Amino acid sequence: MTEVPELTELLADSPSNWGKWGADDEVGSLNYLTAEQVLKGVSLIKRGELFTLQRLIGDPNGDPVWPGRSPATKEMVYDESDWDEGGEGPAFPGGLHYADDKLEAFLQGSTQYDALGHVWYGGQIWNGYDARTTIGGLEKASVEPIAERGVAGRAVLLDLARWRGVDALGPKESFDHNDLQECAKAQGVELRPRDILILRTNHLALFFVDADGFYADFGEPGLTYSPELVQWFADMEIPNLVTDTIANEVTYDPESGAALVLHNALMRNLGVAFTEICDLEKLAADCAQDGVYDFFYVAAPLKIHRASGSPVNPVVIK
Repeated sequence: MTEVPELTELLADSPSNWGKWGADDEVGSLNYLTAEQVLKGVSLIKRGELFTLQRLIGDPNGDPVWPGRSPATKEMVYDESDWDEGGEGPAFPGGLHYADDKLEAFLQGSTQYDALGHVWYGGQIWNGYDARTTIGGLEKASVEPIAERGVAGRAVLLDLARWRGVDALGPKESFDHNDLQECAKAQGVELRPRDILILRTNHLALFFVDADGFYADFGEPGLTYSPELVQWFADMEIPNLVTDTIANEVTYDPESGAALVLHNALMRNLGVAFTEICDLEKLAADCAQDGVYDFFYVAAPLKIHRASGSPVNPVVIK
């Protein structure tokens, strides 16, 4: 068996944006989304049609999550039964009754943004911060600065499943930056610097067909690592990668065998924001119908102190 290289070796010469926006930066490549980029995105609004990209939390058919995480559970605290005879519903002047509930969930157990400090190697997270700043909660590069800033700009949907002529990409199926460019060309849309990239695989459809089979020999489809791909992301100044898979890239690199290499090469080193577990089906169907694959994208994860990620409901406006 070939020995899996350490990320310190594999990514030794990988490009880095550390220090590009100062020693205190915590939002990375989202700095590329200037007011000019936001206005370019707004200029694409023609119909005023909204598409929300969050998957339902508490889906009766199940919530796909990374292996080892449990789906969210929702508990009713108060409902009308609490005011039945013998119930413990609080009494308010005027007879007010109300419903109240709470959620227990992994912050990255649904459609979500990763914090830039979510993954690391070599004892350092994004921008060179010491990995020990993650102990007890992310002191640096948490999701909170991303939430405070917000995300908006021109986005492009690359419908890789339709481009390959399938309903859904299968486990471990891979593609690279050349495929992204070919897909864009086939769709008749131009990829421009500082675009938010939205990649559709529809792979999670397989979860809803057979959840047990989905997790057997788990390996998602997605982008695969190469120095050329990472350099392309750096040259294109991509701020945000958005996908409909759980982890935004092929789970295990087919060449090296290392896990989630692009989380480190793109997020940790370049500061690219990752958005995962999106529902792109309504948007993709609309794009296939009207032939328009670029649009305005806006999102803001929840402001959660020192968190490694946060749920989000991104909005596309065409």
